[in-house]
Formats: sequence, structure tokens, C-alpha cells
Amino acid sequence: MPVKKGGKKGKKGKKVKVDNEIERELEFKSIEDNQEYAQVTKLLGNCRCTVFCIDGMERLAHIRGTMTKKKQWIKIGDIILVSLREFEQSKCDVIYLYTLKEARRLKNLGELPENIKINENIDLTEKEDEEDIGVDILEEDELEEEIKKEKFKNEFDSNFKFI
Repeated sequence: MPVKKGGKKGKKGKKVKVDNEIERELEFKSIEDNQEYAQVTKLLGNCRCTVFCIDGMERLAHIRGTMTKKKQWIKIGDIILVSLREFEQSKCDVIYLYTLKEARRLKNLGELPENIKINENIDLTEKEDEEDIGVDILEEDELEEEIKKEKFKNEFDSNFKFI
């Protein structure tokens, strides 16, 4: 059977996904280069996000273009490495995005403080990860909405009794 090389139908086919589970060398912060570990607290759009740095400051971070072109998606709660600006203390640039495994390794090595919570988006199929799952904390608004929904459900059930 001849191999399809071109044309409309030749381009159709399944794309092969390659897992990026290759062990990367763990990148540590450099004091000389004015770098710091941070956790993403809010995504603002336009390649910007609000981060909480380990030194205790909340900063506006800019996600550089090479990260967006490689399609490294940053989520709330991710651990990142940022480069601090000498001329603006309230702004920084995102240099490196740590995977979940790398963030855990950093925490085990003592680079990250113990009180920081690592983003826990884990499949429960892996037995080794079941122990590390944390409890999600709802914000006040979400908590109030949950309470209102529960009250409405209880009132609805009490008003309508099925025979």
C-alpha cells in the first residue's frame, strides 16, 4: 500500500504525544542573580500573575515569552522561580516553572519552607501520591455559597414529601 504524502487526506492522522516525563536537573535559586522561589496566587491575564515570594512579599510577575511559546501553562498554586528586579521591588519575571515532583523535592531538600502548600492536582491512581493529598481551603465567598445551596436543598426537601 502506498504511503500518503500530501493532499487533504494525507494530513489527517493521529498525532503522537510524547510524554515530557524526562528527569530534568533540579534548578536552584541563585542569590547572585537575584532570584527567589514563589507561589502563584492569582492569574491576571496578558502574561501576568500575582505571586507570593518566599521572602514574604506579594509581587506582580511577568511570564516571559519563551515560556508561553513552549506552552508551559502556569496554574494557581504552582511553584516557580522568579528573577527580582533591582529597580522595581514590586515586580519580577518568571524564569522557571517547577513540576509537582520537582516542587516536592525542593521542599524535602529544605529549599522551600514547611508552611507552603504545593498544588495538589494528583490522580488517585498512584499509591505513593495518596499520602500527600492536602485539604482544599475554600474562600469565604465560596463557603457562603455552599452554605446557601445546602440550606436551599434542605428547605426544598422538607417542603416536598414524596408519597
